[in-house]
Amino acid sequence: MKKIVMLIIGGLAVLAPLHKTEARNYEENKYKTNQIRDLALIYQGGTQRIDWTPDQFIPYVTHQFADGTKDWLFDGFLFLEFADGKGYNYAYGYASKQARKTEWEWLIERVFEKGKALDALDQCIENEKKNIGKPNFKHKIVLGLAIPLPKQKDWGAIDGDSLDFNLQADQIKAAKWYIDQLMYRFKKAEFKNLELTGFYWVDEDIATCKDLSKYVSQYIHSQKKELVWIPYWKAKGYEQWKELGFDIAYQQPNHFFTKTIPDSRLDEACELARKNGMAMEFECDSHALYDSEDSSYDRMLAYIKAFERHEVFQTSAIAYYTGSKGFIDMYKSTSPEDKKIMDRLARHIISRRNIKTLTK
Repeated sequence: MKKIVMLIIGGLAVLAPLHKTEARNYEENKYKTNQIRDLALIYQGGTQRIDWTPDQFIPYVTHQFADGTKDWLFDGFLFLEFADGKGYNYAYGYASKQARKTEWEWLIERVFEKGKALDALDQCIENEKKNIGKPNFKHKIVLGLAIPLPKQKDWGAIDGDSLDFNLQADQIKAAKWYIDQLMYRFKKAEFKNLELTGFYWVDEDIATCKDLSKYVSQYIHSQKKELVWIPYWKAKGYEQWKELGFDIAYQQPNHFFTKTIPDSRLDEACELARKNGMAMEFECDSHALYDSEDSSYDRMLAYIKAFERHEVFQTSAIAYYTGSKGFIDMYKSTSPEDKKIMDRLARHIISRRNIKTLTK
């Protein structure tokens, strides 16, 4: 099917077909949208993380404005983990040892632990429904995958066969097993308010696993789910995200964390994301608190201004990195400036639910 574009010629609107190359460029030169408009990153699982109880989820589920009004906030939640906090990693470079099947199973138990994580989020939404009524959307969930890293031979066995992650077929077999476990447990949990829509590729570049994601995505798509990616700034392979099997990729500006990086990085990130048909990541953490030592409040504000300037809030899906508990600390803050910036961000998030073009 040919793409059609409207041209203005001599004051008249004319519909003209685009050639294949032109159509691809036209499609890529805009931000990516998704069934999830606003995706909150929840770092959970490892012993180094907070428990994520129902109360801890409140600032991510709803927002109370300075005038006392309250509304639903994020419509999507990504649960991810890099390391178990006990020496094993789930992606390259975060711990000294590569997680085995034992550590993968341990992480699954943490994600589905009663009173915490997914169960706590479901409880939090149920509690908030009593306060502000039922939302007109179902909260969507993306679950992080443990990455079958190459050079590992001690992972364990599936159906009696020991796996060797030097073999891509064994990597794929382990990934499928993990996806099946997550889907089975999610279905078994019978959450009232949560819908599993996809999985997240925790490796933020393709230096280690090359094109493995392409083959894992084939299985994910056969299960009618999506594969999500958030590569770091100019990570290896970021511009190949579609060919690598991802349904959506969010561009990390990586501006918030380093004060020597100028605000122009945010403009560059927005332009790069639009050029490559990617969505955007918003970044902040507890250092954004106005009264914190060496505060990065102005850098969080720079993200909001850049996203306003480049129409990210109007036209792109957005993922939100907030550190381990950035919004929790903002929620507890008594600073008027913290209330002000959170109100400004929340207004954007809430108003985005009425933009139909933000969902595919």
